[in-house]
Amino acid sequence: MILNFTKMHGLGNDYLYVDCTMYEPFDLPFDPCQVAIDVSPRYTSVGSDGLILICRSNCADFMMRMFNADGSEGKMCGNGIRCVGKFIHDKGLSPKLNLSVETLSGIKHLDLHLAEDGTVDLVTVDMGKAVSEEMSLTVNDTTYNGVSVNMGNPHFVNFIEEPVAKFPLEVVGPLMETNPAFPQGVNAEFVNCLDTGVMQMRVWERGSAETMACGTGACAVAVAAKVRNMPADANGLYHVRVKYGELQIRVDDEWNVTMTGPAAISFEGSFSEPHRRC
Repeated sequence: MILNFTKMHGLGNDYLYVDCTMYEPFDLPFDPCQVAIDVSPRYTSVGSDGLILICRSNCADFMMRMFNADGSEGKMCGNGIRCVGKFIHDKGLSPKLNLSVETLSGIKHLDLHLAEDGTVDLVTVDMGKAVSEEMSLTVNDTTYNGVSVNMGNPHFVNFIEEPVAKFPLEVVGPLMETNPAFPQGVNAEFVNCLDTGVMQMRVWERGSAETMACGTGACAVAVAAKVRNMPADANGLYHVRVKYGELQIRVDDEWNVTMTGPAAISFEGSFSEPHRRC
């Protein structure tokens, strides 16, 4: 079977996107978890953080199914859903600039912003209500006093003094991901505060290791900052920076979160998919 894909990224967090609107979302003629495993390796395949499918929905305009690089299905991806919005508009699947997208963590609402050429360049996502609590976790004899945040998927946010660029994320990240305190795994963020409302983040994502960006992670960082009484900027925004840019996050007093950031196409192609099931 030949699958056509579009490789897209949100600030370097890249996935392969496949139009599956001609199929039932949970009755596909291919195995998405095996495809995610096959296409994600950086040096022996296409290379990505995973696979995202754009599907039909019975309760929203579209459905997003997201698979990590290890084949596990994730509930939500903030950078991914922005790219889903761009894919839907730019590929002509819908002319709407306000979309509802079903995910495994609920329906998300997207506002699409157009560039001068009529394509989508920025997307604002209503990420819903965050749930958070402060907690401590000991890893390798070091205690991290962080903030646990649920953005539809679990995060553990740590504000550190050490420059995040030098932090041993490849050591600490997987130990946090698999810590018994998080039975379903966790995404671990490590953050430097640079200025009022401005933070630099690195993230270890469950199922995908370190990624260049994480939309739900950036939202979790902003929520954790508000929990710690760190002020936003004069416009009420937190600016969460990653290697290739920043996301702008708003957290209101009811802990509702909105995220605005870019979405971009890298290239398009196709691959053959063996008929395997996981």
